Order: sequence, then C-alpha cells, then structure tokens
Amino acid sequence: MDKFHATTICAVRRGPDDVAIGGDGQVTMGETAIMKNGAKKVKKIYGGKILTGFAGSVADAFSLTEKFEKKLDEHGGNLKRAAVDLAQMWRSDRGMRNLEALMIVVDSEDMLLISGTGEVIAPDQDFVAIGSGGNFAYAAANALYNHTDMNAEEIVREALKIASSICVYTNDRITVEKL
Repeated sequence: MDKFHATTICAVRRGPDDVAIGGDGQVTMGETAIMKNGAKKVKKIYGGKILTGFAGSVADAFSLTEKFEKKLDEHGGNLKRAAVDLAQMWRSDRGMRNLEALMIVVDSEDMLLISGTGEVIAPDQDFVAIGSGGNFAYAAANALYNHTDMNAEEIVREALKIASSICVYTNDRITVEKL
C-alpha cells in the first residue's frame, strides 16, 4: 500500500488572546498522486477553548483526536494533564502504538506537540510546525514571529503559504482556526 503524506500544520501564540493554528488541505498518496486538495486537519475542541491539528495518517489522527477529547473531559480541560495521559496511553496500548500521527494542541496558556512515541513537547518559543512541510513552515514562522509585528493568524497563513511554495506535499488551500 502506498504511504499517505498528509500535511503541514503550524500553530502560533502571540499572547493569551492571539492564538491560531492552520493546516494545508493536501493529502498525497505515494510520490505522485494528490488524493485530496481540501482536507481540514485543524479544529476547535472542548467548547472552542482548545485548538488541535494533526499530521500523519488521517485515520490515525482522527482516532487520536477522539481519544484526546476524552482525556480532556476526564481532566476537566487541563491541556497538560490530558496530553501526558494520552501520550502514556499511546505508548503503552498495543493497538495505539502503531498509530502514525503527530498532534499539536494549544490553548491560551500552553502549546504542546504530542508524538506517537509518547513524547509531550512544549516548544521553546510560541510557535511550532509539523508534517511534511513542517520544517519549512517552522522556519518561516520563526522569522515572521521574531522579526515582524504580524499577529498569530497572519504568521500561520504566511508560514503555510511559504511551505506550500517549497514542499510538494503541501498546498495553499489553508484552513485556520483561532481562539
């Protein structure tokens, strides 16, 4: 079976009231076929208080998002506790160990990257990017965050636009969610 390359996600926080996450819409199968142009890989959860985005296998990412939402409910919306609990479950549950996805979760206070190997990583700065074009989007977000006065949404959109001009697995059909 061909491997799906599914996406570029970028999140930026410029303070508690300026938080955005965005993703491109492309899902690519193998090295040569674009399967979808308008996939939505970012969304608001927990009553609109938390933003999430995923990269990797789409089915795996949906499964992870569902499990994360349950963990949020269990922990009363505490982002860090829910993320650590999900990562522990992901790492120890035999069925989940094979999930191929990464998640970014962000609220007004915290931004976390959750990986399939059980890591929960808080980035050093208030921006992060993952996925096929993640390194390109991260570099662009870094420059824009540190050298402009652009707001979070503007940085996310421009970083993803730049990534789409470089990465063949990223397109410019960008979806952004804000807190």
